[in-house]
Amino acid sequence: MPDSAIKSVETRIRARPAAVILTPSAEQRVADLMADAPEGAIGVKLSTPRRGCSGLAYSVDYVTEAVPFDERIETPGGTFFIDGGSVLYLVGSTMDWVEDDFTAGFVFANPNAKGSCGCGESFTV
Repeated sequence: MPDSAIKSVETRIRARPAAVILTPSAEQRVADLMADAPEGAIGVKLSTPRRGCSGLAYSVDYVTEAVPFDERIETPGGTFFIDGGSVLYLVGSTMDWVEDDFTAGFVFANPNAKGSCGCGESFTV
């Protein structure tokens, strides 16, 4: 086969969508947290530790070092990390920050959650 018959194939790398979508309100809360972050904090990290009646809970904490397998999302207010071991439980989720007269906190719409406990503090997949 002549060389002219072989076509060049170009590989394009497209940006992969974030595992979790942060609403503008959640992004603003990350910015507020980073503005008041303790010394050495490089971002905020979402993880799903085992606890609660349904098995998994959402936990948002400051992080002081990047872990290679963590998902990293750059937001206008700072870096948001997702624990590498939690990503599969969270893919496709939306994270929002909600405040009213009595409570304030992150709220998650997680399509992977198959159930949650009565108090809403934990979920199962």
